[in-house]
Amino acid sequence: MHPDHTHPPLRRLRRVAPLLALLLGAGLGAWALGDSLSFEALRDNRETLLALRDSHYAATVAGFVALYVLIVAFSLPGATIATLTGGFLFGTWVGTVVNVSAATLGAVVIFSAVRLGFGAGLAARMENSPGLVGRIKHGIDTNQWSMLFLIRLVPAVPFFVANIVPALVGVPMVRFAISTFFGIIPAGLVYTSVGAGLGDVFAAGARPDLGVIFQPHILGPLLGLSALALLPVLLGVWRGRKGL
Repeated sequence: MHPDHTHPPLRRLRRVAPLLALLLGAGLGAWALGDSLSFEALRDNRETLLALRDSHYAATVAGFVALYVLIVAFSLPGATIATLTGGFLFGTWVGTVVNVSAATLGAVVIFSAVRLGFGAGLAARMENSPGLVGRIKHGIDTNQWSMLFLIRLVPAVPFFVANIVPALVGVPMVRFAISTFFGIIPAGLVYTSVGAGLGDVFAAGARPDLGVIFQPHILGPLLGLSALALLPVLLGVWRGRKGL
C-alpha cells in the first residue's frame, strides 16, 4: 500500500480552519455592517430600539446577546457602542449582566478557535522548551488566576489580545471563561452605566464621555484591583528569591 500523503495537509487545514473562519467573518462583518455600529446609528434608531424592547423584551435580549457575541467573536468595530446600547436598553444592572455575559461568550469563541488552531500545539512546545521560554510558560501556569484577572482589569490591555494569549499558553477553558466574566465586570459596569444615561445625552445633543474609565475616581479602583491580582505573583517571586 502506498502511504497516504494527504493526511498531514488535512490536519493542518483543520487546525487553521477555525481561524480562517473568524478572519473571513471579520472581513464580511466589517464590510456588511459598515457604519451601522456607531453612536450616530444608535441615536437615530433609539426610538425603534426602545419600542422593540418594550414589545418583545426577551427576544430583544436574545437578539442583542447574539449580535454582541458576533461582534466580539469576529473582533468587529463597535464593541463599545454595543456595551452602551446594552445600558441604554436594559439599564445599568441588567445591562451589565447582559453585556458581560455576551462579551464572555464571544471571548470563548475566539479562545476556542485559537486553541483548536495552533494554541494547544504551541502550549505543548512551550512546556517542553528549555531555558527562558519554558520558564515563562511555567511562571504563567503557576499564577494563572492572577495573570488572567490582571490582563482583564488593566484598561491598556486590548480585549482581543487578552482573548488570544491565554489560548496560546494552554489556559483551561473553564478558568478562562470564569476569569473573563468576573474580570470584565468593573469596566463593563462603567460603560454600561454611561449607556444607561444616554437618554439625557441624546436630549442635550451631546456625545458620551468614553474616556470616563481613565478618570481618577474610576481608574484608581481599577488599578487597585489590578494590584491585588498582581500581588500573588509578586509574593511568589519574593519567596523564590528568598529560597535561593
